[in-house]
Amino acid sequence: MTESADQNGHFGTALIVEDCPAMRTRLQDILRQCHITEVSFAPTLADAYTFLEQQDLPSLILVDMGLPDGNGTELIQWVHARLPETVMVVVSAWATQEIVLSALRAGAVGYLLKERDDHELIQALQTVAKGGAPIDPFVAKRILQELQPDAAPPQPITPLIEAERYEVLSHREQNILEWVAQGLTNREISEELSLSRHTVDTHIRNIYRKLAVSSRIQALQAAKQLGLLS
Repeated sequence: MTESADQNGHFGTALIVEDCPAMRTRLQDILRQCHITEVSFAPTLADAYTFLEQQDLPSLILVDMGLPDGNGTELIQWVHARLPETVMVVVSAWATQEIVLSALRAGAVGYLLKERDDHELIQALQTVAKGGAPIDPFVAKRILQELQPDAAPPQPITPLIEAERYEVLSHREQNILEWVAQGLTNREISEELSLSRHTVDTHIRNIYRKLAVSSRIQALQAAKQLGLLS
């Protein structure tokens, strides 16, 4: 159990540092299911620093890595140096070795991916409350592969892309991809767009096929290289 969690393995308060409103709502719901009802929000690094200097300190902070005014690693370093009893967990869409290791070296105790469903994130946060340090299985596997000294160079997550080689995404697929970039699950996207879950699943599979990828992370990185996402 962490020092910040009570004897029942529950955190008392939490701060969510995330600029996407839909993702903030999702994380708040997840924290409620982890018995954390006192939740505050900061959409930027500046807001997070202001909150931490003026408010009661949270026992848990969930932080995104890509924020409008900087990288989440900056906040993790700041908190780790000044508030050693506050537990920091990254919940991000990005999973490159450089970003993950920078967050863990800065002081984060866990690194989770937004693409995981709510149940998986709840289990991971319960592990944190019990003193564990969960790393998303996809992230852990990829880092271990890249750290193998004699291993062949890993295949890039994003293929080398020449735009003309790939089928053009439809307007609907482009729209769904933008929601994926905000961290929404297929179920949440279906609710936002008033589509059936089956329809969203089909669009996601078509996006993977057209971009020649096999995961949400790869799709987002490929889309960024193609200029499909800002």
